Amino acid sequence: MFINNFDPVAIEIFSLEIRWYSLAYIVGILIGWYLAKNYFSTKEIKEKFDDYITYVIIGLIIGGRLGYVLFYNLKFYINNFLDIFKIWHGGMSFHGGVIGIVIASILFSKKNNENIFNYLDIISLVSPIGIFFGRIANFINSELYGFETSLPWGVQFIQIDNLYRHPSQIYEAIFEGLILFLILLFFWKKEKFKTPGKLSSLFLIFYSTFRFIVEFFRVPDEQLGYILLNLTMGQLISCVFFITGFILYSFTNEAEKK
Repeated sequence: MFINNFDPVAIEIFSLEIRWYSLAYIVGILIGWYLAKNYFSTKEIKEKFDDYITYVIIGLIIGGRLGYVLFYNLKFYINNFLDIFKIWHGGMSFHGGVIGIVIASILFSKKNNENIFNYLDIISLVSPIGIFFGRIANFINSELYGFETSLPWGVQFIQIDNLYRHPSQIYEAIFEGLILFLILLFFWKKEKFKTPGKLSSLFLIFYSTFRFIVEFFRVPDEQLGYILLNLTMGQLISCVFFITGFILYSFTNEAEKK
């Protein structure tokens, strides 16, 4: 058993608070950018990657925020519109971030007249790194915690209550972060998975599967609860992502036959 009494604020300089969640975003983006550019990019892509990553960061932030607003707390933000811009208060959706990155990648690829998956496949490969750090930050913030458990690795989140709970954030960090990265890295090394779109489809399939399963151990969002068939919003959106990934995978297989 473990007691979580971490302070969400990593550094405080005068009245300026720098939170672990912000640092997680920064570290995840920097490591992902470095690996993507220096290890997973071709020479042609490497020349444009710095410009592309700017699109990605903007898409991630706008998509992640609007995704949270629309998918998870629309009623609140309709009545408190200006709070949409207060990102430092928290509230980002991974699914929304993915949609934002896809839109940004479409704009970038059209501008440069390139196949969108030449870039999205690389981002898919390094995204689990950012997910890992993000979920660790969720753990430090005592948010997105799990149901009560008697298992020996249960965690007591002091800021929430005195119950020992599933550390669902750590589950997600392990499966959606570490294990997903290793799976995608394994396939990336296989020549038959070099077809544009293949890695992106695998990312959607495996991420959605892991997210769907872990959500059974995680307390649903208080303002939403269960949406349909006793499933959470995260699970329902993951189903859509899984189907999208499966369709994309099928298309890439057909492309290989031509």
